[in-house]
Amino acid sequence: MTNYRRKNDDLSITAVRAARKGDGEAMKEILCYYEGYINRLCTRKLYDKHGNPCICLDEFMKRRLERRLIYIIATAE
Repeated sequence: MTNYRRKNDDLSITAVRAARKGDGEAMKEILCYYEGYINRLCTRKLYDKHGNPCICLDEFMKRRLERRLIYIIATAE
């Protein structure tokens, strides 16, 4: 497995270029890099029948955002 991360944990341009060429490991690295941000976007506060709040992750929306990110990287020029 090629490690595309630099020491300061920034996403390297090498990983993006490799992902555009079809490297699955590089794409996985990019998805891992953005996982926290995507999770934050997909976090919802729901309420049960008694009015108690519950913090939940919208898995459907998370998968949609991940697929969109993969599409954008794969079709970038």
